[in-house]
Amino acid sequence: MRRRWIPWAGLLLCLPLLPACSSYAPPDRASGMTRDELVARMGPPEMERRMDTGSRLEFPRGPFGKQTWFVYFDATGRALRAEQVLTRANFERVVPGMAQDDLRKLLGRPAEFQVLARARGMVWSYRYENNDCLWFQVELSLEQQVRSAGYGEPPECATPNDRSGD
Repeated sequence: MRRRWIPWAGLLLCLPLLPACSSYAPPDRASGMTRDELVARMGPPEMERRMDTGSRLEFPRGPFGKQTWFVYFDATGRALRAEQVLTRANFERVVPGMAQDDLRKLLGRPAEFQVLARARGMVWSYRYENNDCLWFQVELSLEQQVRSAGYGEPPECATPNDRSGD
């Protein structure tokens, strides 16, 4: 009798995880929700920023952090709109000389960062949804300014020949 339950036991254990898979994005009808209602649905934000007309909650999401949602609120605390900010259009707005804080306000928290050797600064890497196995990387100087930015291949996409230096 117990053997019939074994396959079903695994399925039953996975069922509570299914809603979590669909909760990366804000609810379809987030507009008009209060901050507390949205946080109850999405969990705590990574950051809250005060804006001229209200506030913004930042939610990095997804496997490897491939989505970052900004949800904007008016002065009364009601959600106005939500946007996924890890897009090519936003990446094109990153230019040399841009301040690190402005980069953070534009794209949110990077999925990964690396400190460069010889105290040359750091590289912030943003994973995003794409079909080419790319990430967007930004090199920051010690003065906390963008030195360069572009697309690269994340380590999990490298072929064995690419790893010959390992």
